[in-house]
Amino acid sequence: MLQAEKDAQKIVQKDRTKRVKDARSEAQKEIEDYRNQKEEEFKAYEKQHTSGNKAAEEDAEKDTQEKLKEIKQIGDKTGPKVVDDLIKAVLEVQLKVPERATV
Repeated sequence: MLQAEKDAQKIVQKDRTKRVKDARSEAQKEIEDYRNQKEEEFKAYEKQHTSGNKAAEEDAEKDTQEKLKEIKQIGDKTGPKVVDDLIKAVLEVQLKVPERATV
């Protein structure tokens, strides 16, 4: 009878161990499914919100290109005059004694 009880206890223990392993596997599967679901939700959220940033970046790039074009046009228009004025200022030196220097 003692042997029968030991055998029964082993069977019960094996069954408990199997149920714990099954429960652990099921929990792990649920965790993985939940993680995948949240990852998909995050990707969708990220995609939705970064598309707005992309549009803003494109607008900023367009504005920048327009400003650069405008600056270049102004430079092309007034550049030669600025260069001439600088050369004239360097070459046409006006000698003038400062007022403090006269003693």
